[in-house]
Order: sequence, then structure tokens, then C-alpha cells
Amino acid sequence: MIKLHDKYFKPFISAKEIDDVIQRLVIEIAEDVGDETPVFVGILNGSFMVVSDFVKKYPKPCEVTFIKLASYEGVKSTEDIQRLIGLTQDLTGRTVIILEDIIDSGNTLAEVHRIFENEKVKSLKIATLFYKPEAYKKDYKLHYVGIEIPNKFIVGFGLDYDGLGRNLPEIYQIKETQHMTNLVLFGPPGAGKGTQADFLKEKYHLVHISTGDVFRYNIKNETALGMLAKSYMDKGELVPDQVTIDMLNAEVEKNTDANGFIFDGFPRTNAQAEALEKLMDSKDSQINAMIALEVDDEILVERLLSRGKTSGRADDADESIIRNRIAEYYDKTAILKDFYSSQNKYFGVDGVGSIDEITVRLSAVIDNL
Repeated sequence: MIKLHDKYFKPFISAKEIDDVIQRLVIEIAEDVGDETPVFVGILNGSFMVVSDFVKKYPKPCEVTFIKLASYEGVKSTEDIQRLIGLTQDLTGRTVIILEDIIDSGNTLAEVHRIFENEKVKSLKIATLFYKPEAYKKDYKLHYVGIEIPNKFIVGFGLDYDGLGRNLPEIYQIKETQHMTNLVLFGPPGAGKGTQADFLKEKYHLVHISTGDVFRYNIKNETALGMLAKSYMDKGELVPDQVTIDMLNAEVEKNTDANGFIFDGFPRTNAQAEALEKLMDSKDSQINAMIALEVDDEILVERLLSRGKTSGRADDADESIIRNRIAEYYDKTAILKDFYSSQNKYFGVDGVGSIDEITVRLSAVIDNL
């Protein structure tokens, strides 16, 4: 991870991958051009590294020139393209190949075509190292494409963020979620997990996502995902993990400005934990810790029987059911404990004591992440 100005960027494409792609483009273009001497045109500032590495690999005679355009402000491509340095040579009858570092919206490409409208070149072809198909808004043909990438801002290998990053030999992608703390909160029945989640979400300004609450919301409001989940439940089948993940994704998307999330009730299996990791990675984030409240079984049984006197819940009034629920929790948690322990992300916290004492213990873990 690197920081440029106020933004963080994560590794995306290695120098070796870039070198391999440029070599492939060289071979493709050299075969197409044959014995002609092409004119390679770089678009400054970003393409200087691409052009340099490309022509060093090009196996035949060629000419190189540059034009300078400006289209970026910060991390956004603008409609206002300024031509700062134009062509200074006669290109009549020549094969011209534009060597671009990146093509996203295509606005710069439109200006390039305007520049060459009256140049009477034999042919004009476009080659680009990076291409963002999701962002491309023009109809101009791209003759040679190195790597298709998502529509996210990148720096390195000639590309910059407000002047910084051009010198990096590899490509970094912007980390869109700049600062976030994400917790998986576990605790056996009666451990006080819900109470602590309420305190923690207020103290750290986190969003508490309870899988049970999410399911009930989606089913009650008859969302597409809710109806899909209900169709499985009505048949007595388990709801597929992907449906649950899609529900959680929707909750995360509702809170894109959050400082982080407390996931409660999910994951329950290794497969679910891996799916949650992929979800958070897609948000440029990660699970920072699994925190489990640890309470002796006999204390849990005592707490739940006491709660059952006022809660009205049948499963809080029968000791055998309570013990089965506790045993089931440990069976499921043991797998996840190993999963997160292997990443040094598992933290067991003593769940016996006053609410304030337990909150202090949980806070100490979170503060040290």
C-alpha cells in the first residue's frame, strides 16, 4: 500500500506483467506494419514510459514523436481537452500509430482524431496499454489493447495522481475505501453479543449488520432477495450462501461512507468466511478481526434461564434446548476460529463481568487493531 497526497493505493499490476504485455503489443504491431517505417506518437504526459519501453523493444526502424494534451483533474477525466503541444512534422502518406498509456472515456482519443483529420496519413491506428471498457464512451476503433481493467483510478508507469506516482515501475489502483474497521462479532447464546454490538457501533461509529435482521427485513418487505430466500425456506432448504452475501452486499452499499461494519451472525462456515472476504475485497476493504465473547457454559445456561422468565422465548426456558444451542455454537465457531487464527485475526474476550467491563475489554482489542 502506498499513499500519494490524501489517497491510498494498492498494488494492482506488476512491472513484469506490464513488460510482458508491451512485448506482446510490439510483436503484434511489428507483424502488421511489416517493412514500413511507422511513426509512433505518444500522448504526453502519461505515455512517456509506455513509448520508451515500446520503442526499445521494437525490432525495426521507426520514428517517434509526441503531442501533449491535458484531460485530467485529480482523479477524474474531464471533457475539456487542451492541446498544449501539437505535431511539427509532415506525416503525409505515413503509417501512424498512437501509443496511449490508458484509454477510459475516450475524450482524449476524440481530440487525437481531430488532430489527424487533415494530416493525410496513410493509416492511423490506436494502441493502448490499459483500457477501461466500462468507461469508454466513443466509437473509435482500438486496434491494439494491452490489458482491460476495471473503471477505477490507477497510478504508476507514467500515470499520476496530481503529479505524483508517474515514476512507479508498477501499477497501483486507488483504494476507494480509505479507512475502515470491519469486525465479525461472535458469542454463544446469552453472552451479551447484541448488547455489546450496540455499544461498539456507537463508540466507533460502525454499522451493525445482523444477518437475522437483514433476512427479516428482506422477507417482510418482499425484496427480490427476500422472496428468493423465502422460496428456499418454504421448501425447508438452506438459503444458498450467495443469496445471503447479496443481501449483505446491499447493506454495505447502503452505507458506503461508514467507518466500518460489525457482522453479526455471518459467517458460519469457511466457505462463508471466504465469500465475505471477497465481498470486502471488492469494496477495497477487509475483515480486520473476529472477536468472540467467551463465557463458561454454566453461566450461559443460568443467564438464559433467567432471561426466559421475561423474554417469552421457548428456547430460553428449556435447559436441554439451551445446552444444544450452546454446543451448536461451539461446533460452528471452532471452524471459524481456526480460519481467522491462521490470519492472526481471532481475538477471544472474557465475556463475564459488568457490561462496562466487557465493553472495555472489547475496546482494547479494537483500539489495537
